[in-house]
Amino acid sequence: MTDRFDTIPETALAWFEAGKGAALATVVDTWGSAPRRVGSQLAISGAGEIEGSVSGGCVEGAVVAEALDAIEDGTPVMLEYGVSDGDAFAVGLACGGTIRVLVEPVGTVMPVEILKDLVLAREARVPVAYVTGMEAERRLVREGYEDRFRMDRSGFEEDGTTFVAIHNPPLRMIIVGAVHIAQALVPMARVAGYDPLLIDPRESFGSDTRFPGETILHDWPDEAVAAYGLDARTALVLLTHDPKLDDPALEAALASDVFYIGALGSTRTHAKRVARLEEKGFGADQIARIHGPVGLDIGAAGPSEIAVAILAEVTRVLRKGG
Repeated sequence: MTDRFDTIPETALAWFEAGKGAALATVVDTWGSAPRRVGSQLAISGAGEIEGSVSGGCVEGAVVAEALDAIEDGTPVMLEYGVSDGDAFAVGLACGGTIRVLVEPVGTVMPVEILKDLVLAREARVPVAYVTGMEAERRLVREGYEDRFRMDRSGFEEDGTTFVAIHNPPLRMIIVGAVHIAQALVPMARVAGYDPLLIDPRESFGSDTRFPGETILHDWPDEAVAAYGLDARTALVLLTHDPKLDDPALEAALASDVFYIGALGSTRTHAKRVARLEEKGFGADQIARIHGPVGLDIGAAGPSEIAVAILAEVTRVLRKGG
C-alpha cells in the first residue's frame, strides 16, 4: 500500500531544521474556477526550493518571490491573484478564477513546535486542524471542527479572519474477501482516493493474478486488521458471506472508530449476523453501525454495480455521517 500523503509540512520542517529557512503557503480562499482547492499548500525554502502547489503553476513564481521576502522579514503575507476571463485560460486560472494565499514563515510566524506536532500527528494518522490567520493565535486542535474533518473542508470561520486548515490522514478501505465484487471495488476505491487493502486467507482467491499490483494479506481477518489498524479514516467492507471470516473482523471494527462498516448478504443473512453479535454481548447501538445488506439500494445487478453501490454508500457516510 502507498499512502497518498503529501510531504509538504514534512519538507518545510526538514528545510528549516537544515538551516535553510522555510515558509508554508496555503490557499485560503478561491473564487470562480481555481485549479487548487482551499487548503492546498506549497512549501518554499530560503534557497528557493519548492514542493507542492497553490495553482496550476501560473502564480507559483510570484508566491516564491513573496515567500523569500517573508522568510527574510519574519512576517506573514496574504497574497491575492486573479485574472480577467479573457486571460484566464492562458495562465491556468480558468473562468476568471481568483485565489488568496497565506504565506507563513516557519519559526517566526508558524511556531516550529506546532509544525513538529503537525508532522507527528500526520505520521500517527491523527486528524488535526491547524488554526491560523494573519492575526490569529496559531494552534493545533483535534476537536471542535467535526464537520470540517468529515468533509475534508479547510476554510475561514464566520469571522472571516480565522482560517482552519484540516489535515486528515489518507482514506483507507479494508476489504475482507477476494471475491468477484472485490475485483471491481478495489480499482474503484483507488480512483476515489482510497488506499485499498485486501484480506483473504485463501490464496487462490487473493492472488496477484486476480488483483495485480494490490496489497493482499493472506492472514485471518481479525489478525490482519489488528496488525493493520482501524481508525476514523478507514472503511471496512466484508464480502465473504462466511461468518468464520467476516465475524472476527466485524467484531474488531465494532470496537474501533472506523467510519464505515458494511457487510454483504441478504436481509436474512444480516438478521443471523445480528443474532450472533447479540449473543456475544454487542449492544443495539453498536450493531446499528453495520450497513447490511451492504451498499445503497440502487437495484444493482452484478458485481460491478454492487461495487458502485458500496462505494456510493461509503462516500455518503463519510461526507454526511451515518
